[in-house]
Amino acid sequence: MSATNPHKVVEAALVLADGTVFEGEAFGAAPASGVATGEVVFNTVMSGYQEVITDPSYAGQIVTFTYPHLGNYGVNSADHESRRPFLRGVIARDIPRRHSNWRSETDLTSFLVEHGVAGIAGIDTRRLTRHIRDTGAMPGAFGTADEATLRAAAVAEPGTDGLDMAATVTCDSPYSVASARADNKAPWNMIAVDFGIKSTILDQLALLGGVTVVPASTAAATILEHKPDGVFLSNGPGDPEGVVGATEMIDGLLGEVPVFGICLGHQLLSLTLGLPAFKLPFGHHGGNHPVRNLAEGTVEITSQNHNFCVADDSVNGVEITHINLNDQTVEGIRSLDVPAFSVQYHPEAGPGPHDSRYLFERFDQLMTDVHGQPQGGQG
Repeated sequence: MSATNPHKVVEAALVLADGTVFEGEAFGAAPASGVATGEVVFNTVMSGYQEVITDPSYAGQIVTFTYPHLGNYGVNSADHESRRPFLRGVIARDIPRRHSNWRSETDLTSFLVEHGVAGIAGIDTRRLTRHIRDTGAMPGAFGTADEATLRAAAVAEPGTDGLDMAATVTCDSPYSVASARADNKAPWNMIAVDFGIKSTILDQLALLGGVTVVPASTAAATILEHKPDGVFLSNGPGDPEGVVGATEMIDGLLGEVPVFGICLGHQLLSLTLGLPAFKLPFGHHGGNHPVRNLAEGTVEITSQNHNFCVADDSVNGVEITHINLNDQTVEGIRSLDVPAFSVQYHPEAGPGPHDSRYLFERFDQLMTDVHGQPQGGQG
């Protein structure tokens, strides 16, 4: 992809697979042959666009931001959630010509150009969001190519159903994150399975101990060779049923070590325990979803990013712990037979809200319940 001139208006269009057309202007990198394709979704956050763009869970998708201004406070390297963006494109209403923030290192357009991500601005994002809410997320194509070319590309785009998207974003080899534990407990030794893990999750886990991050294809036996105190199943993109070997790996861990899953990790743990998954019409993508903690009777405002969900089926040995108050979908489960639990939403929530970060403390307690209180100096 080459760069587009940030000060020159270059006409572009977005065409959805159902033939709906939106006119706009190109920004960011110029896609090959003037066409970028992917599954079009929308996100309702009012800040944190950098964290969304660098979240590997958006692999294969074109993200529409409902907030009208995108890029007004720039981009900085400290807030990246992964090594690079994996999404297919960005749709915005307006890109301000100037960005302003003391932490900013560059502007959004330059960042997208650097990483080869195309964008389209000037779109009526309210109309687009309403359309997706009515018809469901669908493939689309945008760019400077003619409408017929974009329409054909949108129809040909396969979307994310049934694909192993985690394999496209996982790490190539294991790596370690040092413990940042600062209390009087010895740090835990944890394994994090990378289905598309976010940096903020690793920051939260590091407060409990050292973390070895392993690729999504790692076998249970290999994980257990590390003698972990706990295993974390990360977030990630796409269809949980498409992730090759994941349920077999998780089945080999259950009962051997405490397990905690988030987002895709939650769906994969649920599948392993017998709860089926299904695709939501337009997914949950935003930072203001209310979730009820059924045990406490409290409501948490949560950050969410998923197109697939776990069915509310009755399965022996599985308790539903959290429910989405918008649509009553399952947001959390725990096993009654082995030390394992998971949530659909993002308790790490970079940049926020942080209502649910107590779940990392719950993982800490689960490891303590199984292994006893760790002793020693500061981690």
